[in-house]
Amino acid sequence: MIIPKLHYIPKENAPKEVLENIQKACTSGIELVQLSLKDVSEKKFLKIAEEARKITSYFQTRLIIENQFKIAHAIKADGVVLTNTTTLITEVRKMLYTWQMIGATANTMQDLETLLTKEVDYIKLGPFKGGTNEVYSSPVLGLNGYTLLVEALKTEIPIIAFGGISTVDVKGLLETGVSGIAVSEEITSNFDTIKTFHQLLQAPSTAEQRHAFE
Repeated sequence: MIIPKLHYIPKENAPKEVLENIQKACTSGIELVQLSLKDVSEKKFLKIAEEARKITSYFQTRLIIENQFKIAHAIKADGVVLTNTTTLITEVRKMLYTWQMIGATANTMQDLETLLTKEVDYIKLGPFKGGTNEVYSSPVLGLNGYTLLVEALKTEIPIIAFGGISTVDVKGLLETGVSGIAVSEEITSNFDTIKTFHQLLQAPSTAEQRHAFE
């Protein structure tokens, strides 16, 4: 399974704006969109997710749903990303189609070691730093944190960095050994940066990793 190197997380605003941002990102060439909605009912989340699926399907862009695995199954999204390492990933796997991917978020070595025992397709590790409008409950890792964790982990599972990442951070992050990045603010403020991110991520030394379970 190939995990795209650039993930876009639309900023949380009005549902209409989220969908407009997904459309703009897809038009600009994004390969994967992560739909994250907080403080909305499951019914409303499903409705927005259905619209997002229509847009991403048209552009052949992958759509990942944050946490709501039942909705991911219902709309046949490309997968789900879980933000709580205590979530029963084995149970979630049973509720999804065999072709749907599962990502999970980590912040510490303990989180990472826990996820290595699960059947995850990729790991989102972060936050890298705090964005101007983003508040994280977990400590920021910085380049040193990524270097230490990625080197200690020694895994073939793709690791995606997230948290306040801008184009100037890409080179340094790739040198830590991560496979790719997830971006919100920088892309939402200027969708032309998608092209720049892609160029920075396509260096020969960072060829997309293939990860498959035996």
